Amino acid sequence: MDPIPQVAVSLRLVLVRHGLSSFNLEDRIQGRDDLSSLTDTGREQARSCGLNLQEVSFTTALSSPLSRARHTAEELLAAQGHGVKANLDDDLLEIDLEPWRGWTLSELVQRAPELAAVWRHRPAELELERADGRRYRPLPELMEQAARFLDRLISQHGEEIDAPLVAATVLVVGHNAILRVLMLQLLGMGVEGFRRIRLDNASISVFNLSRRADGSLEVQIESLNGTSHLDAPLPRRTAGPRLLLVRHGETDWNRQGRFQGQIDIPLNDRGLEQAQAAAEFLASTPIQRAYTSAMARPRQTAEAILACHPNVPLVSTRGLREIGHGHWEGRLESEIATDWPELLAAWKRAPETVQMPEGENLQQVWDRSLETWQRIVGSLDNDETALVVAHDAVNKTLICNLLGLEPRHIWAVKQGNGGVTVIDYPNGAEGPAVVTSMNLTRHLGGVLDRTAAGAL
Repeated sequence: MDPIPQVAVSLRLVLVRHGLSSFNLEDRIQGRDDLSSLTDTGREQARSCGLNLQEVSFTTALSSPLSRARHTAEELLAAQGHGVKANLDDDLLEIDLEPWRGWTLSELVQRAPELAAVWRHRPAELELERADGRRYRPLPELMEQAARFLDRLISQHGEEIDAPLVAATVLVVGHNAILRVLMLQLLGMGVEGFRRIRLDNASISVFNLSRRADGSLEVQIESLNGTSHLDAPLPRRTAGPRLLLVRHGETDWNRQGRFQGQIDIPLNDRGLEQAQAAAEFLASTPIQRAYTSAMARPRQTAEAILACHPNVPLVSTRGLREIGHGHWEGRLESEIATDWPELLAAWKRAPETVQMPEGENLQQVWDRSLETWQRIVGSLDNDETALVVAHDAVNKTLICNLLGLEPRHIWAVKQGNGGVTVIDYPNGAEGPAVVTSMNLTRHLGGVLDRTAAGAL
């Protein structure tokens, strides 16, 4: 896919989970209680976050008042060196798991096995009892808290959100559950998406907010759970298959903003550099299988990555090829606006409704890319990692599906040229997927994605 409606970012949220705490180290349940503290490793992680966010100027910094988050914010902002101080916000407190406070995970399974199973597999249904006898559901309660926080944040930054250019960047330092729930609220998702997202200690995620022409809020995930500023390029692997989903490097048509579709445009020099950067980024990651769209630009990207994994065969598949734009292919957006103004407007506003002239629609791309993806996942052993290199539209439809979104949400997902997304199946290929990281681009020059937007 390639020119897409570019999000004129007005409010950028940089979400950071607190660094490693003493309870994290002991596998203890922390919840809302302030019983654990930031470890020396956690402090170092926070400082690393700050150093890697030096390119970002924060308008405001907000933090949970719990010490592990508050100290992370303090260390991060001191290392960044821009003189910003964090304001404490009670609506960033972690989920309330009062009856379990201080328990280890193994103690939870031993003492409350049925509740532990509900929390693991159906967290929205978990019901607990407070010391005063009141029963409550922690996750729905947290969703209300997150909605309250976002309502205030968006209200306070309404002027910036309505502006045409980047006007404000807000740092939000919090905890695992509250940050995941904030993300669900931003994306308009329900609590069923809670286990689809992973957030590691001291991870960095970026969300962009802007205003559509009709006045509604547009949200884009720029990146999710970036940890390459820490000890390893990718988050620690869990049990089960892992897939590395990569978008191809830049082409001249990406740079020019032309709709490429299924015209076989090769990488340009910058794209070859991006492919090499991705190769170096993934050089230490074991890869057993590799798949690519049957087009030149992803194949060149995959071949560059596999140069560091010389014994891995590369399989090409037509199911991963880019969306067919039909008569739009090779054209600039300005040219399409002349001949198909209403269709182009619909593509930006409601992409799932558009049938490309003599081309495909998003549902067709969704169906064929997902069928190919599921076939790849089903072929993997639990200890295998597969590289999958494809295109903007293909990657976006796959990620939307894995997050529980729909074709109409493709503009909510950003895919930079050479960006890396990590998908894990902790319960095996037949179990649900977890989006472990999305659109990692630090190997391309920074935390923020500055790759060519291209056309879509």
